[in-house]
Order: sequence, then structure tokens, then C-alpha cells
Amino acid sequence: MIKSSFFVLRLAIAWMLGIALVAALWSNLPLIGWIEWPIVVAGMITMALVVAGALSHLGRVRLIAGRIDRSTLANRQRRQIEVPFEAGEAFDLLDAAIRELPRIEEVESARDSLQVRARVGRPRTYGEHSLGRWNPLLWWFGTPRNQILATVTPGDDSGSVTLICEPESPAWSDWFLVDDATNFENAEAITRAITRRVAERRRGEKAEAAQTATEKELTVARLSLLHAQVEPHFLYNTLASAQLLTRSDPARADEMLGHLIQYLRHSLPSADEAMSTLGAELERAIAYLEILKIRMGPRLDVQVDIPEPLRATPLPPMMLQTLVENAIKHGLEPRTGGGTVWIRARASDGQVAVTVADDGEGFNTRTSGTGIGLKNVRERLRLAFGGAASLSVVANFPAGVAATLSVPARTIREASHA
Repeated sequence: MIKSSFFVLRLAIAWMLGIALVAALWSNLPLIGWIEWPIVVAGMITMALVVAGALSHLGRVRLIAGRIDRSTLANRQRRQIEVPFEAGEAFDLLDAAIRELPRIEEVESARDSLQVRARVGRPRTYGEHSLGRWNPLLWWFGTPRNQILATVTPGDDSGSVTLICEPESPAWSDWFLVDDATNFENAEAITRAITRRVAERRRGEKAEAAQTATEKELTVARLSLLHAQVEPHFLYNTLASAQLLTRSDPARADEMLGHLIQYLRHSLPSADEAMSTLGAELERAIAYLEILKIRMGPRLDVQVDIPEPLRATPLPPMMLQTLVENAIKHGLEPRTGGGTVWIRARASDGQVAVTVADDGEGFNTRTSGTGIGLKNVRERLRLAFGGAASLSVVANFPAGVAATLSVPARTIREASHA
């Protein structure tokens, strides 16, 4: 109430001083200066209209802002808005928010200097003024307009928006005129528009992240299903071979079952960590190859060269096994004479290269397969290491294929904290 009374009193005093000045000039006019009643009547009417306009302004401010204080009553509004995007994106949001204002006109946008200037037509908040141009609150300045100056200040991965909304008339006119809260309205509208656009961007980023996470889960589930489909096939064949050997060669059957137990022990899923190690995967692959050596006899030779320090290298489960199975299935099994599988690893420039090579059939349409296994290996590498890992498959010399996994040379402890 005190602020409202002070606001009306300030306008009234300013206009009274103006009327007093006009009265002084009137009294010095020749012939008609001695007639006082015209200036008295005009002054009383003017003061009545000024007080009515001030009260109308107060009512609209209270209606829009819900409160009456110095900041809401001011004709000139300033806002500081922090936008959590880099300066260029913050400028684009600001420019779009200003251009959406009703009655916007003469927009000047300078992206290099991160500034926007605009003129905004002031709405007739209560329709046509009853006195038209005779309303004292419209004197001197014609049809009023508002103007906007907005600047983006770059920060660390953010932009700070300084927004100024004010009448087009000079600052001293605030002692005599009111803007019917239109600049407060413009400042709030731009602030809301920027906030809405930032929220939309955040929702889009969250939706994209959720979609990526869902796709990752689906990929992992699909790979797990393929993994589950491959293992029973090998298990059934091994058990069938062991059953036959129990009749003809019990010792070799016992050896085969021992390797199968070792293979299955390393194939059980771990609940503690999603990553395995090169050493653990090598033990699984060797158990697999020992079983095949019993089944294939002298047709299969295995050579392993993996230094002990590299066996702690993180590796997704079954990845090495997939390459070994490809070497057997597509390289050596189709050959009558069999062949050799090499497994080796070397470290260089922060990477560990794990190679599985064979001297089998090599690349040909009869044994190339569908490529699903290698595609799954690449997808799992991407999920586990991003762009820091790769798979290359090339022809081996003089025959066969060499597949090389390149993964970061980190320990399991480092991988779990990454």
C-alpha cells in the first residue's frame, strides 16, 4: 500500500510541477494572462486523468505480477538469465524467443557480437483511450512503443543473457508516463520462452540418452541370446563324442570330459563384473581347443604365445572364443589335412593386439559364413570400449585368415573404475 501510494504521489507531484510551469508561462502572456480559470480547469482535469492512469497502471501490474514493488512498477525491466549452453546456442534460443513476441518489429540480430535489438508495438491494454490524443499520459510522444536490447556473454560451456526491456521514450519521461506493465510482460515472456526451450532441449537429450541405453540393453540381450545358442551346440557334440569314447578309449573320454569341465567353469556368467580378462578367456579357448584336438587328432595343432603381463588385459567374455571358433569352423574343419591355430598377443603404444590366425581355407564363398559372429564382436567392442578398440580381419600368409583384436592396455582394476 505504501509503495502504491508513493508511486501515485510521485507521478502527481511531477505533473503538478509541470502544470505550475505551464501556469507561470500562461500568466506572462499578454492580454489573456490575467484570466486564471482556463489554466485551473485544465490543471484539475489533467491531474484527475493522471491519477486515474496511475491507478490503472497499479491495477494491471498487480494483475500480471501478483505483487506491487519497485521492480514490478518500473517502466524499464532488466533480467539476467543463465543458459546452460555455449554462447552460440544461447544466442539462437534468445533470438527465437524475441522473434516470437506479439507485435514484434524491426528485429536486428548480430550473431558475431551476440546482440539482438528489437522494437515492440505496445498493445492497447484497455482498447482505445477515451480521450485519444488528449490523454495526458500520451502527450509528447505519440503512439508509444517498447524496445528490447539483449546481449549474450560467453562463459565456460554456458551463456549469460542480459535482457533490457524499456519504453522507446527517454528515461526522464518515466516521471510522467507509465507503460501499463508491458515491459514487465515482455521480459517475463522472453524469460519463459528461453526456459521452455532449454527444458525441451534437456528432455530431448534425456530421451536420446534413454533410447541409447535401451538400444545398448537390446544389443547386449541379443548378443547374450546368440551366445546361449552357440554353447549348447558345442556341448552336445562334445558329450556325444565323449559317449563314443567311453566304449573305445575311456582314458581319452576322461580327458575330454576334464577339458569340458574346465571350459564350462570359465563359461559361467559372472555377477560381479561384465568384463573378463585375456588370461581367463585364453584358458577357456585352450580348453575348447584341447577338446577339438581329441576329436580331430593330429589334424589340429595349436600354438600359443601370450606374455604373462598381458593376461590381465580386460576383454569382453567369449570374444576370443568367437575368433577361435571361426578359425576352426571356417578355416581348418573344411580341410582334409586340418592345420594350425596361432594365438598371440603383443603390446604397443598403449594398445594390446590379440591375434588369432589359421592356415586353413582362407576367404572363399564356401567357408566364409554369414559374418554375424564378427559383426557381434565389433558391436561388443564398441559397447565396451567406444572408439578405443577395433577388430581387423586379413588374409594370412601363405594361407588362412588372421583376426586381430586391438584393445586398451588397462588392468581390470583400472577398467572397473573407468
